[in-house]
Amino acid sequence: MATSMVIGTQWGDEGKGKIVDWIAERADVVVRSQGGNNAGHTVVVDDKAFALRLLPSGILYDNKQNIVGTGVVIDPKVLLQEIEGLEKQGKSAKSLQISDRAHVIMPYHIALDNAEEASKGGDAKIGTTKNGIGPCYADKINRIGIRICDLYDLDTFKQKLSYNVEFKNKMLTKVYDAEPVNYDEILADYIKYAEALKPYVTDTNIAVLKAVQEDKKVLFEGAQATMLDLDHGTYPFVTSSHPIAGGASTGAGVGPNYLKNIFGVVKAYATRVGAGPFPTELLDETGENLRKLGHEFGTVTGRPRRCGWLDLMVVKYAAGLNSLDYLAITRLDILDTFKELKICVGYKLNGKDVEGFPANLKDLEACEAVYETLPGWETDISGIRKYEELPENARKYVERIAEVTGVPLGIVSVGPNRSQTIDLVNVF
Repeated sequence: MATSMVIGTQWGDEGKGKIVDWIAERADVVVRSQGGNNAGHTVVVDDKAFALRLLPSGILYDNKQNIVGTGVVIDPKVLLQEIEGLEKQGKSAKSLQISDRAHVIMPYHIALDNAEEASKGGDAKIGTTKNGIGPCYADKINRIGIRICDLYDLDTFKQKLSYNVEFKNKMLTKVYDAEPVNYDEILADYIKYAEALKPYVTDTNIAVLKAVQEDKKVLFEGAQATMLDLDHGTYPFVTSSHPIAGGASTGAGVGPNYLKNIFGVVKAYATRVGAGPFPTELLDETGENLRKLGHEFGTVTGRPRRCGWLDLMVVKYAAGLNSLDYLAITRLDILDTFKELKICVGYKLNGKDVEGFPANLKDLEACEAVYETLPGWETDISGIRKYEELPENARKYVERIAEVTGVPLGIVSVGPNRSQTIDLVNVF
């Protein structure tokens, strides 16, 4: 069967959007399976940047079917704004399909997200984007969430909204001393949003399964990354969904045996946004240099990203969790000016080698990164289009990544544009 998947192997911001966009050129269908508008992809087409938050990256092609699956939480206002912005840039969202089972982010989710994060002090802050993602997923788990299909059953919508507004306002006013939300305003706004989104809403579980069974080329697009997974990431400094291969299966509504050609996207160095352990973080001039060279600021939040050397303990962990078939190395060109480079190939805790990836954050914080030093290539590689033409030291660097992780190379990216991509395997 002709399927492929793109998964982030680190803490996000690996360049998944660029890799998805590259593979999407060959695909018939692109499926977004989890997350919300807290995740941002930047895709550069002909030197024009498109910042995508909820829309699948395949939306930039005219002949692709684009699906927002059941596992995604949707802020209708943000989605409609994104569609409008896309159309202003000369692109169309007519190929978009939205799951009728997807949960809806409401204003009280955003209000609670802001209030709860503000109530936490210092190290207790999670670093949420404050877009209401976590509270929406919490309502989903608590079985009081509102789904897209509910918006088209006015009696059901009113009943659910009334209960939630009453309950959430008690929390906002009595627990957080914050302003309440207004039922009538929300009802009126969401009736309008529902009407605007109606042409896109369908049973995407059927659409995805049909595409796979018809042997169409289907690409599953992950948001965030493995180390932000709710179960397997650096909890509690994680997202509220499952940005791993298993999560793509449940979020898209297809069985795991349908998922093939899984690409793990690896940024050639490491970054992280917000709080949480980061064993290879560089709090020096080198880290600042990486931030400046890589323009490491969040697509959605604009926050500066923490930067460090590539951590292959993280990538090895992700390889096992996602049963990766190939690596897609991104942002290799950012390292062009470095005389030497370091990669973390192990951890030591209290002088002993660490097997696997520690669950206890205190242990992880105490881990000492074990580095290998490799020579840099000190030349501009952004114009290279064939793997064998890369400098020898650049090839040694990416081949060492593959060797340590046990996952073969599939793609090497040497710049942000579509054209700055080197294929080593046929995806479909």
